[in-house]
Amino acid sequence: MELLSFEYQGHASYGAMKDGKVVDLGRLLGPKFPSLRHLLAADAVSEAGRALETATPDLTLNQISFLPVIADPAKIICIGINYAAHAAEGGHQRPTRPPVFTRWADSLVGHERPIIRPAVSTMYDWEVELCVVIARRAWQVAAKDALSHVAGYTIVNEGSVRDWQRHSPQFIPGKNFYRSGAIGPWMVTSDEISNPSGLRLTTKLNGEVMQDSNTSDLIFDVPYLIEYLSTFTPLEPGDLISTGTPSGVGFPRKPPIFMKPGDIMELEIERIGILRNKVSE
Repeated sequence: MELLSFEYQGHASYGAMKDGKVVDLGRLLGPKFPSLRHLLAADAVSEAGRALETATPDLTLNQISFLPVIADPAKIICIGINYAAHAAEGGHQRPTRPPVFTRWADSLVGHERPIIRPAVSTMYDWEVELCVVIARRAWQVAAKDALSHVAGYTIVNEGSVRDWQRHSPQFIPGKNFYRSGAIGPWMVTSDEISNPSGLRLTTKLNGEVMQDSNTSDLIFDVPYLIEYLSTFTPLEPGDLISTGTPSGVGFPRKPPIFMKPGDIMELEIERIGILRNKVSE
């Protein structure tokens, strides 16, 4: 299934794609699951799947406004320098442990919503990332069992304000400007992607390919990340793990290239879809 969160006529809901349209699962399943995160927490994705089989789509895509896939995540955990070629292009040594930082929910917008280049910087960079959505509580989980805790996968554009990112060894300021990143368009459930290794990722800036890589280049794969992160913090349903970006970002280019107002960003991950956003200011 492709599960998404959206807004229609000022009302937030969530749903599933069917025949290119949206089934409003929030309406169909009632108030017991007020958001997609609550659906995951109740282990009710299979119930949603059964409802979807006989449901008639309610809305077309041009009737809705996309929200972040998980509109109310408790945790957004991000991994830095996690592709071998990206480490090399940035002049970094290959890390022996995952560099971990966090994002806040209001730093992300949904598909087709404008992302904002902050007024204090012109060094606004793109990063296509595979994002893991947690299905059920993962606390000190071994890598061999980790994928059973995954609800599905989506796409993140980890909009990075490079000069603010380098104000200190901590990345957080440059990764958390308001509405600077994007997530979506939907989450593809893990039954459709049983193994997240070997997925092609691309980024296009105004139609020109900037990143073209594969999750096989990850230094720390998804099972290892879940094991590592769940060692120190419980991962809860709806938590997000953005797994890092491959090579092809803007800052190491000669000359550097950064996003600017009016640019159209299209980030694609094989078997998930395309996340599209226009850059605003």
